[in-house]
Amino acid sequence: MNHPIAGKKSAELLDYLNKRRSVPAKDLTEPGPTAEHIRTMIAAAARVPDHGKMFPWHFLVFRDEARHEMGAILKTALLKKDPDTPIEKLAQEENRFLRAPVIIAVISRIRPGKNPRWEQILSAGAACQNLCLAANALGFGTNWLTEWYAYDDYVRHALGLDKRDQVAGFIYIGTPANIPDERPRPEIALLTTWWQKNAPLNRGDNYDKSGFSLPDCSGCQINS
Repeated sequence: MNHPIAGKKSAELLDYLNKRRSVPAKDLTEPGPTAEHIRTMIAAAARVPDHGKMFPWHFLVFRDEARHEMGAILKTALLKKDPDTPIEKLAQEENRFLRAPVIIAVISRIRPGKNPRWEQILSAGAACQNLCLAANALGFGTNWLTEWYAYDDYVRHALGLDKRDQVAGFIYIGTPANIPDERPRPEIALLTTWWQKNAPLNRGDNYDKSGFSLPDCSGCQINS
């Protein structure tokens, strides 16, 4: 028998998950989500697996004038990096947060406790995905981005973040102006192992990109 919550069958949901697609930020237009929509999205974003009930994330909402204020921060950050940045590039950064009506930043916040840092980070990633799915369910397109400013010290400080905070994603939200093209998807058999002792693992190593080093995961799995 299906549980009304944990085991509710939904062919529609499964079909959607197999077809979901990000929309380029430049194609996200008005109308954007209302304040009530945003509260609904964030409530869904917070309903994710969270070992130890740590709530290891928080949310920053950018809409209306806040998008312009963020643009000024990005422009200043770029000038601090390179005072000779071309005017065209500065204008591009100043308008970056105007690409969509609403942007919600999901911030991974490591909280002291027995639960590993890595698990807390994963929960923040799940919050990003739930936020995207909730926005889609309300009829909006989304694009989960980080880009350079997620890692810039000046921008982080301007946002009020500290060393325990990392940007899990900036979720751009709006009404899709165009139907996005499909993109290549992985061959699932190359990434799935029906495990048996001593069986070779299908790790998908053929998808590794050349020219890049492995990401720095130092400290990812230690307790906070």
